[in-house]
Amino acid sequence: QLQAFGGGLVQDGGSLRLSCAASGRPISGFTMGWFRQAPGKEREFVAASSRGGGSTDYADPVKGRFTIFRDNAKNTVYLQMNSLKPEDTAVYYCAADSRGNYLAIKGGFGVDYWGKGSQVTVSS
Repeated sequence: QLQAFGGGLVQDGGSLRLSCAASGRPISGFTMGWFRQAPGKEREFVAASSRGGGSTDYADPVKGRFTIFRDNAKNTVYLQMNSLKPEDTAVYYCAADSRGNYLAIKGGFGVDYWGKGSQVTVSS
């Protein structure tokens, strides 16, 4: 089970950190990712972290602003979001994928677990 939290309302240019805590199974066996879905839009990939955290990947719109990192000992993955923009407003979801290639999570298909979303709203 995955539970994301840490969302909220922030002004343009502000920062937020999302956390996703896992229970039941250790995240060390999973690629962990973040996705988001804005109103009226499809869910999109945001960031991914390989099992050990040594490899990461980001969607172009968030590169240089967002950072995904994980603490396997705490069974938690994080998304640090800086320089937030109104277009970052969305519900953010964490995901866990057991496939070996960490990039496989990007399509959002075949994911083993999805967390409940956390709303992020960036005001202009």
